[in-house]
Amino acid sequence: MYVAVGSGNPVKRDATARVFPGATVVAEAVPSGVSEQPIGHDETRAGAQNRAEAVLETVRDEVDDPEEARLGVGIEGGVASFGDGRVVDDANATANAIVDAEAPATDTYLVMWAAVTDGDRWGVGSGPSLLLPESIATRIHDGEELGPVMDDVLGESDVAKNQGAAGAFTAGQLTRTDALEDAVAAAAAPFLSGLY
Repeated sequence: MYVAVGSGNPVKRDATARVFPGATVVAEAVPSGVSEQPIGHDETRAGAQNRAEAVLETVRDEVDDPEEARLGVGIEGGVASFGDGRVVDDANATANAIVDAEAPATDTYLVMWAAVTDGDRWGVGSGPSLLLPESIATRIHDGEELGPVMDDVLGESDVAKNQGAAGAFTAGQLTRTDALEDAVAAAAAPFLSGLY
């Protein structure tokens, strides 16, 4: 099997290789067709799908054996808020949470989406969502991108190509490669299981 990842980032290639052991996995930088800092699930998911489609087209002629399966994988990280309000503590609340519809949804999360296609069939899935610290979320809402913000906050270079924000937020318990592997595995389900 020949699997092409629509990114030049080695973390995305490594995450994909974990999901497809034994496959030839290559990485090709392709445009996402979305903002540099995708906002919301829809834009982030669209970026993953655009990358999967673009990389499959880019490598379509690179496989010698026409019978060999070819898959395009796109992975996109973004930020998104959830819900219409905040959960409110209430002495009368039981197992059901009470939501204050007047309160704004201010929590912002790092989200990740992946898409896998063979040109006909598609699989799309997400990875874990991690709450952004308020100071970082504020900078994102002010127009900065998460990667450079993380570089600045941690005093490092290329955090996105190493532990990623996921690694920083979890003290290394969940690396960026781990988180992206989950997203790719979810998206690859139609190609991994005979149940689809």
